Amino acid sequence: MATTDTDAQPEHDEASAEYQRGMEEIRKQLGPMADSYIQKIKALAPEFAWVNVTFPFGELYTRDVLDLRTRELCTVAALTVQGFALPQLKLHVDAALRSGASREEVIEVITQMIAYAGFPAATNALMTAQTVFQDHDASTEAVKAAG
Repeated sequence: MATTDTDAQPEHDEASAEYQRGMEEIRKQLGPMADSYIQKIKALAPEFAWVNVTFPFGELYTRDVLDLRTRELCTVAALTVQGFALPQLKLHVDAALRSGASREEVIEVITQMIAYAGFPAATNALMTAQTVFQDHDASTEAVKAAG
């Protein structure tokens, strides 16, 4: 089957307000790795990257009913319950910490999810959070050693 110009993926304007709002938000949450994270996705699937930036980060996370800390703790809970999204959980545990959540709050949210996800999923989430905490500790130690 031949493709036509109408079959091609739509071009998206990365200078648009919706995309820029999403990138601003994702940079707040993921820090220095935000741009490379989106570029990796974009290299494989540009449309997927566009939707990832503009929908959850440009629309959902920028709503003003819940603060970002609460949204990230909700995301940690949802990803814990899913049980299979450990790379995404790692990103969002880090984002929760960046948003002002404490380690104790992250652990408590994961612990609460035992009732909904079961011990295996909650244990995997807990071990994922521990990896993030260790990465934060190593980063802090590296800054202290350099300073």
